[in-house]
Order: sequence, then C-alpha cells, then structure tokens
Amino acid sequence: MNNIPLVFWLIPIASVVALGMAWFFFRSMMKEDEGTDRMKEIAEHVRKGAMAYLKQQYKVVTIVFVVLAIVFAFMAYGLKVQNPWVPFAFLTGGIFSGLAGFFGMKTATYASARTANGARTGLDKGLKIAFRSGAVMGLVVVGLGLLDIAIWFIILNAAYAGEGTALITITTTMLTFGMGASTQALFARVGGGIYTKAADVGADLVGKVEANIPEDDPRNPATIADNVGDNVGDVAGMGADLYESYCGSILSTAALGATAFAMNGDMQLRAVIAPMIIAAIGIFLSLIGIFLVRTKEGATMKELLHSLGLGTNVSAALIAVATFIILYMLGIENWLGLSFSVISGLVAGVVIGQATEYYTSHSYKPTQQIAEASQTGPATVIIKGIGTGMISTMIPVVTISVAIMLSYLCANGFDMSLSAKSISTGLYGIGIAAVGMLSTLGITLATDAYGPIADNAGGNAEMSGLGEEVRERTDALDALGNTTAATGKGFAIGSAALTALALLASYIEEIKIAMVRAVEDGKQYVDAAGNIFDPTNASTIDLINFFQVNLINPKVLVGAFLGAMAAFLFCGLTMGAVGRAAESMVQEVRRQFREIKGILEGKATPDYGRCVEISTRSAQREMIIPSLLAIIIPIVVGLVLGVAGVLGLLTGGLAAGFTLAVFMSNSGGAWDNAKKMIEEGHFEGKGSENHKATIVGDTVGDPFKDTSGPSLNILIKLMSMVSIVMAGLTIAFL
Repeated sequence: MNNIPLVFWLIPIASVVALGMAWFFFRSMMKEDEGTDRMKEIAEHVRKGAMAYLKQQYKVVTIVFVVLAIVFAFMAYGLKVQNPWVPFAFLTGGIFSGLAGFFGMKTATYASARTANGARTGLDKGLKIAFRSGAVMGLVVVGLGLLDIAIWFIILNAAYAGEGTALITITTTMLTFGMGASTQALFARVGGGIYTKAADVGADLVGKVEANIPEDDPRNPATIADNVGDNVGDVAGMGADLYESYCGSILSTAALGATAFAMNGDMQLRAVIAPMIIAAIGIFLSLIGIFLVRTKEGATMKELLHSLGLGTNVSAALIAVATFIILYMLGIENWLGLSFSVISGLVAGVVIGQATEYYTSHSYKPTQQIAEASQTGPATVIIKGIGTGMISTMIPVVTISVAIMLSYLCANGFDMSLSAKSISTGLYGIGIAAVGMLSTLGITLATDAYGPIADNAGGNAEMSGLGEEVRERTDALDALGNTTAATGKGFAIGSAALTALALLASYIEEIKIAMVRAVEDGKQYVDAAGNIFDPTNASTIDLINFFQVNLINPKVLVGAFLGAMAAFLFCGLTMGAVGRAAESMVQEVRRQFREIKGILEGKATPDYGRCVEISTRSAQREMIIPSLLAIIIPIVVGLVLGVAGVLGLLTGGLAAGFTLAVFMSNSGGAWDNAKKMIEEGHFEGKGSENHKATIVGDTVGDPFKDTSGPSLNILIKLMSMVSIVMAGLTIAFL
C-alpha cells in the first residue's frame, strides 16, 4: 500500500461526525410533539404515500442498475476495455445516493407535523425544527459522500500499490462511482419531479381555480398527493442530486490533481487528497452555521432570509480562511493561487444565490412586476415570467464564466501559454473551485431541504384547522422556503456547470488511459502525418491535436449541436410527462367533486389514495425514457463520431443545459412567489381574478422549476460520467 498521510484520516472522521450529527438532529426532532390526532393522521398519510412511492421507484432503478452493472462487467472482464473495479464502484455510488435520499425523506415526513406544531408555540421554534430537520439531509449527503470516497480510496490504494501511475488509475476509477450516483439522481429527480408536479398542478387548477377553495384544503382529493410529492421530488430527489454534485466535484478534482502533478509523487498525493480535506473541514464549519440559525417572533421575510443567510455566510467565510491554511499546510505548489481558485468558486456560489433570490423573491421588483401583470390576465403573467427567467440567466452565466477564468489563471500563475503544465494546473484550479462552491453543502443543502418541510407544515396546519395565527407563521416559513428552494436550485445548477467542466477535462485523461491500455495489448494509433502516436508520453494538448478537436472539425460541431438538442429534448420529454400526468389528475379531481356528494361541503371524505396512485403510476412510467436518454446519447455519439464528437456533445450540452436550467428554475420560482405575494393580500388578494391568473402562471412554472430545470444539471453531469465510463469502448472502435 502507498503511504497514506495522517491528515487523510480526517476525511472518514469528518464523515462519521456528519452522520452522527444528522442522527442527533433526527432524534431531537423525533422528541418534539407531533400535535393533535388530526395532525398525526395527516402526517401518517403523507409518510405512507412517500415511502410507498420511493419503494416502487427503487424497484425500477434496481433493474436499470443490474443491467448496467452487467454491461460494465462484460466490458471489464469480457472485452477488457474497462477497469475491473468499475461495476462495483458504479453500484456503491447508486446505493449511497439512494440512501441519502431515503434518509432525508424519512426525516422530512416526520418533521412537517412537528414543525406545524412548533409554529403553534412561536415562529422561532417552527424555524428551528424545520431547519435542523433539513440539516439532516445536508449532513447525510456530505457524510455518506465523503465516507464512500474514503472507503474507495483506501481499497484502490491497496489494490494498485507500487504502480507508477497508481493515483491516476485510482482517481479515474473512483469517478465511475459518480456515474452510479448520477444515474440514481436522475431517476430520483425526474420521477419525483413528475410525481409532485402532477399532483400540484391538479390540486391548483381544479381546487383553487375551478372550486375556489384554499391551498391544502382537506376537501381537495389531490392535496395528500401534493404533500407527498414535495417529499419525493424536493427532498429525496434533491438529496440524490446534490450527493452526486458533491462527489463529482471532489472526484473530478482529485483526478485532475493526479494528472497535473504526475511528475512529483509526494505533491501528486497531496493534490489528490486536497479537495477531500477541504470538503472534510467544510463539514465542521457547516455545523457552526447550522447552530447560528434562529429568528424572532413576527420576523419579516427579509429578517427570515437574514437568519438563514447568517448561517450560510459565516460557514462560507470560515471555509475561505480555512482553505489558505489547508493548502499551505499540505505544501501544494502555488498554494496561494489555488486558494484563490477556491475563493472564486465560493464567491460565484454566493453571487448566483443572491441573483436567484433577487429574481425569484417577492421582496424584489422582478417578481413584484409579475404579480402586477396579473391585473391583465394569465397571458401577461406567463409572458412576464418567461421574460424575467430569460433575463435572469445573464448574471449566473457571466459569474460562472468569470469564476472559470479566475480559477484557471490563479491556479497556473496567470500563465496563458497553453503549455501542458499550464493547462493541467489550470484545469485543477477549475475543479477545486467547484469543490469550494460545494464545501459547505452541509448547511447550503439544509436551507434547501428546509423548504419542502415548511411547505408540508403549512399543508398540515391548513388541513388540521389550526387557526389563522398558526397558518400565518407556517405561511411565513413556507414563503421563506420557496425563496431558499429557488436559491438552492440556482446554486446546484452553478456547481453543476463547474463540475461538468472538470469532468470534461477528466474525460481526456480517461481516453489517454484507455489508449495506453490498448497500446499494451498491441494496438497502434497513427496521427494525421502518418506517425505512430505514443499515448504514454502525450499531454492534453497532444491528445486534443491527435483527435482534431477544433471548430473546423465537423464532428465537433455536430456533437455540439447534439448536446444542445439533448438539453431541449430532455426538457420537452419531462414537460410532456408532467402534462400527461397532470391531465389524469385534473380529470380524477373533477370526477370526485362530481360523483362523491358532499365533498365541497366537508361532509364526505375524498379518495386521497386514488390521487396518490395516479401520481405514482405516472411517475414510474414517464421517468424511464428521459432518464435513459442521458445514458444512451453519449454512448451512440462516442461510437459514431468518436472522441471529437463526444467533446463537442459535452460542450454543447453544458452551455445549453446550464443556461436553460437557470431560465426554467428562475421563471418557475418567480411565478410561484408572485402567487404567494397576491395570497398575502396584494392586488386584491386570495380568490380574486388576479390570484387565479398567478395560479395559472404557477402551474406553468411548476414543471419548469421542479422537474425539467433542476434535472438538467444532472443531465449535463451524467452525460460526462457516461462518456468517462465508456471511454474504453469509444477507443476500441477507433
């Protein structure tokens, strides 16, 4: 076994601390009173529905995973174009990602009634219960992610002891468990997004617009399915999504570090573990931030946002300082420049979060203008929301572009020569910037997971008839949750862009490894001049030149077009899936209002189970094709267009997917909060024609912000992961 430095053991220790604190917060939440018998009954309905859905989803995903693992095993042991550890790494990535979603959702379904009951005492108690329950999700994700990384590093370090390129082989092999996490995350996000938005759209269109009854009214047959959907989409799906981002950023940076410092053994090992150490320290600093979140009774929206912002900003500031100390103590070459690369990622995350808040919170002009547009009907609400979403892409795109350039230049000492050394260290800087952005995910994800818990708490309060004062408190927590959820989605999309760029660079290294393996088996590669190409001594530039990766090559251009098309095709399929599922839900709710006498008078109980069944069945059926699309397209492009085509595909998919995801998420968030603004009494308030206009806008925005938009960041990373895992197959067909 290669010598593992003592500091490495901080990584598994931090993961155990994260999981231990997650357990502590879970047990503390479970000790809180769940409230009245009616509150317990409603919570139990939601809990059973969520767990039944998740159980069914995992059955489908298990079949997909078994088939893919068999394919990878055949590639490794039959065709011998794949590392033999890949099938096992792939499976563990999927299992850990699924566990993260399961634990987060289990906590959320137990926390919502307790949050509502806490709001009966005061706003601060409700906030603490909801936020610390959301922290369970954040801490489970970072704890399981680092634990999985540490275990695989130890195993592979023992397996490849003594080999000259051990760390390059280890890190590129570990990337494949990121594909397992990505695959699980995409199914969770797409399936959960279809489920929740089918129920939400059905509940809103028939309940609020046609029957003129409030949100979460127990007379609405779709209201339980709507509350279940918040958990399966925005908790389980989101947890799996950010688990994959977190691991992907660390693993791709480790792989780039192994390449950038390949000529210096000690430095190489320190560069590989540096992103893991930063993430480990980030766990401890996230815990400090979590304990800082509190508020006062009667707090305004800005004061509530300040409460959450205090925790996240303190954690971010502390990790910024800690990064300089970590990289200095590790003795990494140009530690100062790399520290500023991390800072660029952190700052980019904050800027994107603030920009998202500005464009989606009804405390600011863009969303207020959408609410104002309701005075002329739903068409102008939709037009204004689409325009706002399009404009909102500017700041995130410019911010990510600046972060990419700064992190690249800081890492390589502002060397613009495009030498092999300059490129490799610059790419490592981009990767470590992504790690910086996600280093305090423990608290960042807590603010995101808090949202659906607060939303369910409001639903429970309404259905249990807890009174106007309690409902005002849960509405305040819910409105805060809408903003934090929108901010969290923007943050997730921004981190996905940096991670996907790092993965794109890792793809080149995986191609080189596959070529070296083929050369050892007797295969020869000839360049355009007829010379025999030697991949063992090739730099990144040499490989790019060999495969003619430039804009004159039609394979690159075709690949870029296909990548952009894949983003729009994926969104079209998922939007269509939500539309079909919502149609079934609308028809069922109308049927129950028509056929079950006494529902609207509160004298009969709706058939909640039927609506839960419709959402479950629709989500399971509709999630298959969009999810498999992300796996199939990179394989086909690799076999038909080769390496140049794949690099074009990943570039086009990243550019189009990132911009489209920001647009959809921000439009949806703005429409939602414009509706919330009117429900607070502005522009004639609840039940008015203006309110109904914003409900229509919100139902259009629902699949934008909760299905297609957030799923795109997984799509662009999964296509990169699939390309990396299939690199050996692509090379075999050269």
